[in-house]
Amino acid sequence: MLERIAVDIAVVTGLGLGSYYFKALDAKGAFAAALLGLSVIELGGVYPFAALLTFVVLGVLATKYKFKEKAKLGAAQSRNGIRSWGNVLGNGLAAAIFLIFEHFSHMDVFWAASFAAIATANGDTLASELGKVFGKRPKLITNFKAVNPGTNGAISLEGEIFALLGAFIIALFAIPLTSNEVDMLLAVTLGGFVGVNIDSLIGATLENEGVTNNNSTNFLASLLGGFTGAGLFYLLA
Repeated sequence: MLERIAVDIAVVTGLGLGSYYFKALDAKGAFAAALLGLSVIELGGVYPFAALLTFVVLGVLATKYKFKEKAKLGAAQSRNGIRSWGNVLGNGLAAAIFLIFEHFSHMDVFWAASFAAIATANGDTLASELGKVFGKRPKLITNFKAVNPGTNGAISLEGEIFALLGAFIIALFAIPLTSNEVDMLLAVTLGGFVGVNIDSLIGATLENEGVTNNNSTNFLASLLGGFTGAGLFYLLA
């Protein structure tokens, strides 16, 4: 057991250093990511860790994609795309919380919640970063009035497609953990997709009013996306 933990620590430390080296995270963000990654792999094992790692890699690629073009539009990620500990916890803490419940209960519904939370984060990042580039006519989710790319709460058809695709990719990692494969796939995908749109709704309301910031918006959305995924799995299975 000690050998396995030592290997896990080495792996997450290496990934944390790599994220810092490639300027995906700052020092505090890399440290937080290593701790979060260690918690996820110890609580849930390789599949949720692989899902979280996939989210990180796709998020970095999506953020860097046509970064200069997004910067010209004033819609690029701040600090040249380098994220910190707040971003890490905002996107990953909800999944870790759900994994604690799964670890002690061994109930598939918490697998659905955990992966739906990660699916929300992944779908939201892809929808946001790639929607800014490919979204043709972004509209505010609350009133569907035309807005500029990158506006809090902005959605587009292209962004919604990326959101659904991002959630589906994460849902694939949950299939080996349950005997109800189709139900899990649907619950996590739809839970993540709903979570992405909850993120947009919070962004257009609470965040624009200064009640939340980007990190707390992400946390609330992934938490609610997780609950949605869990509820859908319970109903389906």
